[in-house]
Amino acid sequence: MALETTLILFKPDAIQKRVTGTVLKRYEDAGFTIRGIKMMKLSDEILAEHYSHIADKPFFPDVRSFMQETPVIALALEGEDVISKVRDLLGPTDSTQAAPGTIRGDFGFKDADAKMRNVCHASDSPEAAAAEIKRFFGDDEVFSF
Repeated sequence: MALETTLILFKPDAIQKRVTGTVLKRYEDAGFTIRGIKMMKLSDEILAEHYSHIADKPFFPDVRSFMQETPVIALALEGEDVISKVRDLLGPTDSTQAAPGTIRGDFGFKDADAKMRNVCHASDSPEAAAAEIKRFFGDDEVFSF
């Protein structure tokens, strides 16, 4: 097992549904440690960088608009194999395919927006986690203790 740190973004639907505390508790109950947490508004520039793999797609303006509906909560979370374990806790990206008991199964939208309004973003690899943590947190905002 590897000790890892991952990035979680609580998306606007989580903020609007007021489920951030419940979801955060699930991460803590799973044994993960918060290393950084903050609420922030996402600029066009940070969204273009974060979603560079889809920034040229015709649906990107909808993604950008959604991610700017409210501030988001950025979370740096540490634990043994946290990247894969968090993704298991979340369930599939498409909330309509997520089983009850997973975060997306319990709190995600069950309509045409189920792939976008799915509560949280989570890093999908150690490389992505390192880049995403650097994108959303300054050097003095992720703590070890």
